[in-house]
Amino acid sequence: MDQQKKIYFASDVHLGAASLKHNRERELTFVSWLHKVKEDAAEIYLLGDIFDFWFEYRTVAPQGFVRVLGALAEICDSGIPVHFFTGNHDIWVFDYLPRETGMIIHREPLETELFGKKFFLAHGDDLGKTDLKYQILTRFFHNKLAQWAFSKIHPDLSFRMASYWSKNSRLSRGIYGPGFLGENREHQLIFAQKKLNEKYFDYFVVGHRHIPLNYPLTQKSSIIILGDWFKECTYGVYDGETFKLEIIINETLINSN
Repeated sequence: MDQQKKIYFASDVHLGAASLKHNRERELTFVSWLHKVKEDAAEIYLLGDIFDFWFEYRTVAPQGFVRVLGALAEICDSGIPVHFFTGNHDIWVFDYLPRETGMIIHREPLETELFGKKFFLAHGDDLGKTDLKYQILTRFFHNKLAQWAFSKIHPDLSFRMASYWSKNSRLSRGIYGPGFLGENREHQLIFAQKKLNEKYFDYFVVGHRHIPLNYPLTQKSSIIILGDWFKECTYGVYDGETFKLEIIINETLINSN
């Protein structure tokens, strides 16, 4: 990789969320960000829940997001790798999205090396989770038979169901999850600390929690939670030396550290 380039990370944009306001404005902000970062991006990592709901039928895909898909396809066509991690809201990405845009799809956490540093990358919804109900639900959504059964529902009904779920979700009530709970209660931090006992990583980068956080695990290792795009519009950038969380405010990028 060119050391003068940068690597960008984003998650939890929740495009098309019926429970959130200003969907078009958020989409345009995200597209503007994609066009801006492509100028010096070596790679782009989208760590889950980019879409609030996504399901691909054999011949049908969700309406909308034309600007986003076009920007992603343009970036991929230019030779910049874009990595898309499925989150708990956009689990059901199959072959249409990678085929049309050229993105690299990840359904599991990724261990990789970037600019000589070791990274652990994931959406993070199930890292360190001990909630049996959530684990059962996650396995159900990943089940091939369940996916097949859902695909037999007419798209008009299935997407209407998704809109209903979104409008009645915690996001619709302005409940995005608690703030930072402390290292002894944050599942993702607990997972990262245990993982470090098995294998060293310089950076753990995750989404899902909707809080922007750059937290040192040791003197050399940190976990970064990327935040979201409807409270503060935060994203991560790594230049080979330091990892920073940045905020978009009125199209202006500022350092949040």
